[in-house]
Amino acid sequence: MASQAPHDLNCLTIQELEHHAAARMDKQTRDYYNEGADSGSTLLENSQAYGKYRIRPRVLRDMSSIDTSVPLFGFRNSIPLGIAPTAMQCLAHPDGEIATARACRKAGLVMGLSSFATNTLEDVAAASGDNPRVLQLYLFEEREHSRKLIQRAKKAGYKAVFLTVDTPMLGRRNMEIRNQFKLPKPYKIANFTEDSDSAAAKTVMEGAPSDNNNEKEKQSSSTPGNHNGATRKPPSGPISFHSHAPNPTLCWETDIGWLKEQCGPEMQVWVKGIATAEDALLA
Repeated sequence: MASQAPHDLNCLTIQELEHHAAARMDKQTRDYYNEGADSGSTLLENSQAYGKYRIRPRVLRDMSSIDTSVPLFGFRNSIPLGIAPTAMQCLAHPDGEIATARACRKAGLVMGLSSFATNTLEDVAAASGDNPRVLQLYLFEEREHSRKLIQRAKKAGYKAVFLTVDTPMLGRRNMEIRNQFKLPKPYKIANFTEDSDSAAAKTVMEGAPSDNNNEKEKQSSSTPGNHNGATRKPPSGPISFHSHAPNPTLCWETDIGWLKEQCGPEMQVWVKGIATAEDALLA
């Protein structure tokens, strides 16, 4: 068994990790990971909210034997936390989501996988072994795209879908606009290659082709959905984040029931993006 590389003693905190990442990433990637929408007020408030929490230590309690694990999906999760789904992890490291799956398996943590990952859900499942994983899902207006993804996740042993419900519209990410963000070659949005051509698989943000000199890729660009005042026209063209992820038609009455039917008894349905107590009660 090969010995592990020594841990970098200059990277022991989250702040130090951010410093190292900033030094190693290109500007486009660094801005993508760091930015919130518009003025960044929500991102700032989220960070400040965590700073309000305090640990209130109690004393004279026997703590010689501690078990921080919690039951989840029939599995003992080592701590009451999981790894949240984040898109396009190959931007940060060539192994991307595969490396995250290996780390979760080693640490005994449930992993969340983004639909817009740069490795397929099947490859991530293989790297996870028996460790549970869940799939983050955008429910597209054309449900067949989502149905096929759910069936693949079910076959690959995913325990739940996390439905993102807070993107009826996308916030304006100014740095992505300024940087004209595109997923660099050779990376691709791996879970949608069967639904689209090579251009779409490499296209993420604006539906723009990854190579502006390629006329064939230009013709394959995506179009967001729109409402002409009388009827709603769903997105068209290859799947991209900006064109297909936002879905203003989602509602409790029709979509949650359909999703539970598709997932069946094999996968739970969780909703991701609840921000009010009223919606928490509905969920």
